[in-house]
Order: sequence, then structure tokens, then C-alpha cells
Amino acid sequence: MRDHVKSGALTEVTFFILLSLYRPRHGYAVMQFIEEQTRGRLVLGAGSLYGALNTLNRKGWIEPAGEDDDRRKQYRITDTGRQIAAGELARLRALADTAAAIMEECTETDTEKEALYG
Repeated sequence: MRDHVKSGALTEVTFFILLSLYRPRHGYAVMQFIEEQTRGRLVLGAGSLYGALNTLNRKGWIEPAGEDDDRRKQYRITDTGRQIAAGELARLRALADTAAAIMEECTETDTEKEALYG
């Protein structure tokens, strides 16, 4: 996983895994959640997901949350993981706001040029 915590940037997959674990889930349920929430744009394989879960667990961003009836390990987000996810959401909002302002400014400038020069 290539997450850049110093800059605040997470991979999209990591962000969605953290979001999925605001409620305890086992691996397959995490895969389903991500596929549903992204309308099929992100589809994780089992190997990728379990590698990511292990890494996030080692980082202390998620933790085991007991076992399901059929013995599948469940995970949940930790307080640290919630802070990381909140930071990513703030970063994405700032990015979107900056992009919108630039696009609006450029559109206004282009419209003014067209009005002046035809």
C-alpha cells in the first residue's frame, strides 16, 4: 500500500477499507461494501484485501473485532484509523474546493476574453 500519511494522502482502496470498517465486517463483507459504494469501479481480490487488512492492522488503524458465526475474522476501525480517515476526507474536500475555484476562475476569464475580443 502506498499511503502517504505525512502528506495526508491515502490510496482510494485504503480510504474505502477504513470507511467500510466503521462497522465491524469480515473480509468478504469489506469487498462487497467497496464494490457497492463505488458502483463496481473498485473491485478487490481476496489477496489484495487481506494484505491490506494485515498492513492496516499492523499500523494500528484497524483491529480484530471478534469472530462471526462461521469463524471469519471481523475487523473494525480504531480511533487512530478514524483520525486518518477524517484527515483524508478533509484533504479531499480541500482538493475539490481548490479545483472548483480554479475551474471557475478560468471559465470566468475565458468568458471575459470572449466578450472583449469576440
